[in-house]
Amino acid sequence: MAMAAAAGIALRVHAVETTPWASATFIGARHRLTVEAAASSALDCWLAALPEAEFRLRGHLVADALVATRRMAEDVVRSEIEILTIEDA
Repeated sequence: MAMAAAAGIALRVHAVETTPWASATFIGARHRLTVEAAASSALDCWLAALPEAEFRLRGHLVADALVATRRMAEDVVRSEIEILTIEDA
C-alpha cells in the first residue's frame, strides 16, 4: 500500500479477499486484507489513523475502513484490514 510506504512502513500483503456488496442505493465491494509489518510506533500510528484516512481510488469511494484484528508475534504485527468501497457514479 502506497500510504504505508509514504509513512515509512514496509507493509507486506499476505492475502486479499474481495466480495461484491450492494445496498438499495449503492454498489461496491468489501475487501479484507491481511498485512504484516515490523512492529514500530510508525505502524501503530498508521493503523490508528487508517479509519479516517483519505483514499484515492479511481472510480470508487471508501465508505468504511477499519483494523479488524491485530496480532503481534516476536517483532512482527499481523493485521486484518476491512475496507468497504462504493462505486463513484
